[in-house]
Amino acid sequence: MAAKYRRRGLDATERRLFELLHGRGETVLEIGGGVGELEIELLRAGASHAVNVELSPAYEQEGTRLVTEAGVGGRIEWRYGDVAVDRELVDAADLVVMHRVVCCYPDMPALVGVAADKTRRAFALSFPRDSWFVRLGARFVNGWCRLRRSAFRFYVHRPEAIDAVAHEHGLRSAGAHTGRLWQVAAFARD
Repeated sequence: MAAKYRRRGLDATERRLFELLHGRGETVLEIGGGVGELEIELLRAGASHAVNVELSPAYEQEGTRLVTEAGVGGRIEWRYGDVAVDRELVDAADLVVMHRVVCCYPDMPALVGVAADKTRRAFALSFPRDSWFVRLGARFVNGWCRLRRSAFRFYVHRPEAIDAVAHEHGLRSAGAHTGRLWQVAAFARD
């Protein structure tokens, strides 16, 4: 992930998330932020501080290198745990982002709900497009994972269900885009 970011910058879906969020707040919370590419770009664009929440510390070492290279050292904090289970793990932030995270989590309403609750201004996420070929691909991925005895599963959620959860938690729709494989949805708090 870090090598790809160094070579090419943000991918198309990440760029859409960035465009929906930059300039809309000073603090950033990224749930499932990996090595922190989106946080780095949002910090470069004017945000003051970011928190990256991951289930595992595996990304932090390389993420710290990227942060230093980008000149935003000391402005990203790493936290570990499941924010949908431990809501006190992080504080609210102006901007909340989840890039390709909800597709890896078994309880979408809990995860999107806590992300919405932690949002002060804007929330954006990317998730698999709800189409027959993506659902078919998910079946293959999940079948392969079962054969390999891996606990990982890939989920395709209906965009209407994601929207409903965000709205139930006080957010309104603020933009959307559907690509070939990924969708992006943005929400704002009034």
